Amino acid sequence: MREVGIITAMRVEARCITLLRLPFNQRISLGESAAIWLCGMGEEAAREAAAGLKMGGARALMSFGFAGALDSSLRPGHLILPESIHAHQSLQVDLSWRDSLRQCLPAHLNVTGGILAASRGMLTSAVAKHELAQATGACAVDMESGAVAEAAAHAGLPFLAIRAISDPVDFSPPPVLLDAVRPDGSADLVRLLPLLVRGSVAVGTLLRLAMGSRAACSTLSTVVRYAGAEMGVSTRNSASPHGYVSD
Repeated sequence: MREVGIITAMRVEARCITLLRLPFNQRISLGESAAIWLCGMGEEAAREAAAGLKMGGARALMSFGFAGALDSSLRPGHLILPESIHAHQSLQVDLSWRDSLRQCLPAHLNVTGGILAASRGMLTSAVAKHELAQATGACAVDMESGAVAEAAAHAGLPFLAIRAISDPVDFSPPPVLLDAVRPDGSADLVRLLPLLVRGSVAVGTLLRLAMGSRAACSTLSTVVRYAGAEMGVSTRNSASPHGYVSD
């Protein structure tokens, strides 16, 4: 069976796939059929991860994690399985692979297809989201899938994106909060606490972000539980809490 190279930007996303303690920016084997790379946020990080996974033997690439809604009907926890990625050009996913994975999923999941847009930066306002939706026709956006799709296209490898909505159109992370987030998406408490004390970020905002993240994680974990075989992820590797497996 081919090895699937799975790219995640944030540690919270990776935990939906495996409980292995992942190092940052390194290929980690999940067995004979998959490897994962925790790369950090942004297209450059994702591009480097895709290159590393290809060099390590991946014969298919997958972008896995959160997305922001560009369609007002999408709410946190809705699953996006796009048919194409709008980056510098329109890039197709492997539709046969997508359909096989889709058939494994339970009926209660709210699954949307369509276009997933790539963005170089995090969108922090409803206006920015509406503008991108109008320009691309996309229903959702993330910062990594475009780079992974381009890498797969250049290498002639199958590509698939699995994304769960974490923030709706009308709610986004405030710009000031971005400085208090590490590259792997975890909070930098040294920078976050002063923002809370000064009132630059409201506790309610953090709670809403946490709720959206929790809903997205629940959906992604469900995908792994039901369709892990299509991702190359075995139950043995996804459930182990002990350390990490390194090559």
